[in-house]
Amino acid sequence: MKKKAMRLGVAVAAALSCAFAGSAMATDGYQLIGIGQYAVGMGGAVVAAPDDPLSAAISNPAGLAMIKPQAAFSAEIFNPTRKTNLGFGEIGSHSNVYGIPAIGWVAPAFGDGIVFGGGVYGTSGLGVNYLQNIGPNSALPYGGYAQAYSSITFIQMAPSIAMKVNDHLYIGGSLNIAAEQGSFQQTMTQFQNISPNPKQPFVVPLTGGLNLSTPSWAYGVGVTLGALYKVNDKVTLGATYKSPIMFTPLTFQGGAQSLPMPNGQVLTGNPGQYSGHLNYPQQIALGIAIRPIPQWLVSVEGQWINWHNTLNTFNIYGPWNGTNVVPLALNWRNQWVANIGTQYNVNDWLQVRAGYTWGSNPVPNNSNAIAANTIFPAIVQNAITFGATQKLGMGWKLTEAYMHEFSNTMTGAPGSAPFAPGNPLQAASSTLTENSYGIQVGYEF
Repeated sequence: MKKKAMRLGVAVAAALSCAFAGSAMATDGYQLIGIGQYAVGMGGAVVAAPDDPLSAAISNPAGLAMIKPQAAFSAEIFNPTRKTNLGFGEIGSHSNVYGIPAIGWVAPAFGDGIVFGGGVYGTSGLGVNYLQNIGPNSALPYGGYAQAYSSITFIQMAPSIAMKVNDHLYIGGSLNIAAEQGSFQQTMTQFQNISPNPKQPFVVPLTGGLNLSTPSWAYGVGVTLGALYKVNDKVTLGATYKSPIMFTPLTFQGGAQSLPMPNGQVLTGNPGQYSGHLNYPQQIALGIAIRPIPQWLVSVEGQWINWHNTLNTFNIYGPWNGTNVVPLALNWRNQWVANIGTQYNVNDWLQVRAGYTWGSNPVPNNSNAIAANTIFPAIVQNAITFGATQKLGMGWKLTEAYMHEFSNTMTGAPGSAPFAPGNPLQAASSTLTENSYGIQVGYEF
């Protein structure tokens, strides 16, 4: 009976790896479509059209040399709605509101045409918190509960330098200094009678699965290189390369662990320290900004994000029995993203904007991948955004933005639910919808 309970408890491990993927923020995997409310309102299409230090330092540091000296502070409320089927019917996550801060600046430095800027940003982060009570049934005569939790946070500081080479060319670079926090748990607990006397039951909870829920911090570094070429007053071209951010390992002090293997065996781990690397992917973005008339801006951008090298497999090192490392298949693919944004200057003090973002799904549409990402449903693909800026005078300006990610659902084959493998009535599934609301205050020196 105990062996059966343990298998039920650890069958979920195929899905636990997604916890390290983190945030499911916006369209681009777990990456925000834009930093700051101008970028959000433009649908993330700012590589060729930066407007403030938040959109420039992260998306294209060359843009810092094109804008006026200024500072900006952004506060955003991110509101995702998530559902999943772990094996006992569909449930929702219990945490749905997250705050995203950002602050940036740019000012002249080091001579004519050279500026220094940067900022501190919450670039991504989220997680899920599923808890499902299970009533007594034929498999669990005393009932139990399933728990699936993940949390990851990325914070980035990006000191940047940019230069106006001539009237057409601008170049810039950022040093990306980042910290990430991660923790996750995916376990099943069932109540069992361990008394040999049926007339005097003694019911205790028995838990199996993977539990690395002690928060861990890791630190990494990378670079961003960008260029802008102003063809004329109507057309500007932009390009950015972001290197991978290489992190120190996340380390966890964990108790006894258990994982199912492809051959049907259960791999167990002893109490001790477990660790793994979660790096941030390299990226390339190209864009074009066009002004058909002086008041009207249209920006189009394409991105490639190298998720495959980061999240195809996640290796967990630790005191496993029989090995020191367990590779967890995340199966993430590289992602292509298309962004388009437009802005119109209504008058001297009001700008309005809108955007659209499409991203290919980094999670493959097959049962194994869907089951491996039930607690990290980074599956949304289409977003619309709206925003506006009011110039308040004396250098002050206020910017607002709203984003809506349209709902997307992925469902595996019957019997793929991680807590009920083989049960034809239970299929692994994930559903995600997102909204965000933000406001930004800026000041031009």
